[in-house]
Amino acid sequence: MIGSSPQQWVSSLMDTLGAPGAGIAIALENLFPPLPSEVILPLAGFAAGTGKMSLTAAVLWTTAGSVVGALALYGLGAWLGRERTIALASKVPLVKASDIERSEEWFNRHGAKAVFFGRMIPLFRSLISVPAGVERMPLPLFLGLTTLGSAIWNTAFIMAGYALGENWKEVSGYVSTYSKLVLGVVLLLLLALVVRRVVRSRREKQRD
Repeated sequence: MIGSSPQQWVSSLMDTLGAPGAGIAIALENLFPPLPSEVILPLAGFAAGTGKMSLTAAVLWTTAGSVVGALALYGLGAWLGRERTIALASKVPLVKASDIERSEEWFNRHGAKAVFFGRMIPLFRSLISVPAGVERMPLPLFLGLTTLGSAIWNTAFIMAGYALGENWKEVSGYVSTYSKLVLGVVLLLLLALVVRRVVRSRREKQRD
């Protein structure tokens, strides 16, 4: 059904279902990153501009889709729980239980901000829901922060697509650059962490 490109599939879904189709696409975007929100949302705005749906419906349905997708990942995190998470993480090279404990402490201090602002950062939009579930963030708080953060992100890109009309793809170009910068920073941080851990491990072996 997806065809030759995610864009064609999303466009077909919106043509068939209207605003609910955009909501379904955004819900799936949380679970399957190859369906990027930077394509779905501006396309929904463009569709609103052509009369296929109203702007209000586009925002409401895509925000609902964001919340549904986030809830699925929150549920995954809650199902995994702390013990399963530590067990899985311990199998990853250079990861220790103390790393998980520090991550838990960080999330307990900054979890609310992470969930809210995470909805506006590529990749983390989906991933942040998992630790929220693992740490059992109160569901009303999680839903409130996710809804608000998603509404802001979705509205901005839908309005951009609406304003640009047939040039809505320009939005995807800007966000693609933003996404690459975010991923680049994340990769550099991970590389620094790995190098630091390897150096520390070698020093400990030399002392022994």
